[in-house]
Amino acid sequence: MLFLLFAAPANASPRIDSVKATVTSSEAIPSPVTARMETSIEAIAGQLLLGKPADMPAADAAKQAALIREVFDKVLVGYTVTDAKVVPGETARVQVTLVPWADRVQSVAVETHVDGMTPEVESMVRQDLAGVEQVFDRALIGLPIAAADWTNGVLKREVNAYLAEHLPEFRADFDVTADTNAQVKLTVYPRVPVVRTVDLSMRSDTMPNVLLLTHRELLKDRVNVLVGVPVAFTERHRAAFEQLFADAVDQQPDFTFMRMKTDVTLKTGERAEVMARTDSSRYRLRLTGWLDVGRDSSATHSDEEDLLVRLYAGRRFSRVDELYLLTDVTPQDVEWRWQLGWSRDLGYGTRAGLRYDFKEHRPVYDFGWQIAPDWYLRYEYHDADTRGEGAIRYRIHDFLSVEYACDNEGGWLRFLGNF
Repeated sequence: MLFLLFAAPANASPRIDSVKATVTSSEAIPSPVTARMETSIEAIAGQLLLGKPADMPAADAAKQAALIREVFDKVLVGYTVTDAKVVPGETARVQVTLVPWADRVQSVAVETHVDGMTPEVESMVRQDLAGVEQVFDRALIGLPIAAADWTNGVLKREVNAYLAEHLPEFRADFDVTADTNAQVKLTVYPRVPVVRTVDLSMRSDTMPNVLLLTHRELLKDRVNVLVGVPVAFTERHRAAFEQLFADAVDQQPDFTFMRMKTDVTLKTGERAEVMARTDSSRYRLRLTGWLDVGRDSSATHSDEEDLLVRLYAGRRFSRVDELYLLTDVTPQDVEWRWQLGWSRDLGYGTRAGLRYDFKEHRPVYDFGWQIAPDWYLRYEYHDADTRGEGAIRYRIHDFLSVEYACDNEGGWLRFLGNF
């Protein structure tokens, strides 16, 4: 019984359940504005038509069309509604015809400002913004001047959509001066989170690290351009920032002369980290100090030699060959030793060399193998005392290594400092 009371009649006529609007004009309307108008008409028509019979009489359809025309004409600025038609159906179609007012925008000039960024970062931002002028052209050219204020919401959505695709790390505000030749002032500013601090480290495997200090202030000034920049922007442009920082030091006269090449690694975040590793493709200059612990004195080694400072100066003559000079000094007895040698890269992290000891007047043969980034295996044979010395070295960090060494007489620990 209840079913019979509430069930719909079997022959109930279909109803209008959606509205589709179409706007036409004697003059072209900017496409974003057309979309906005059609959305507004659909909202107005939906209030009047949804739920009504899909086969409403022509007279009723004309009456609804007249009402839609009247309401839309009151809210529309810059255009006059000349006609409106309603075509009934389950999806009702509303056709509106407009005539624009006389004075219209003929051209648009966009002036862009980037708020709070250094010139280097601003240049990257402007590259990402290239083409933003087209957003304003599409929305304003051909638009009646009087309609400019009415379309601010359209412009805002269009600009936000452009930024979301091309520059998502920034927001934008704009001000439009409507005229035949319209003027737009566009300002973009960063979104949070932004970089707060930058930690800089400089290292070299071919030059004393202390020599890099002469350019630390220069590089520090360069990396500080990151402060205030959105973290996501630095990540997206990481390669460009790394190249910017590398070029800052590599273009210095002394670095150019010594064929120095810098490899920069940027770790992004609110506290960004920059690691710059600078090495020469031609020269190798290393200052190392070591301390032997647990090594007994013997005929081939004195206690004074437990503490030693070594200067290595090398010149590459090819990709694999290097001529070098070793200068050793023992600070405890101010004893000097000079050695001249040649080494060759055998590939796979291995090197072999021969050097001449001017103190002993005998050659020294050596072999080294970089087993892993922090592990190094070496062997030397001293012809003067027929002594072989082998060691395995572990690099604790860039400035300190430790190795276990042994020769014919026993083993010991050696701590090495790289300066």
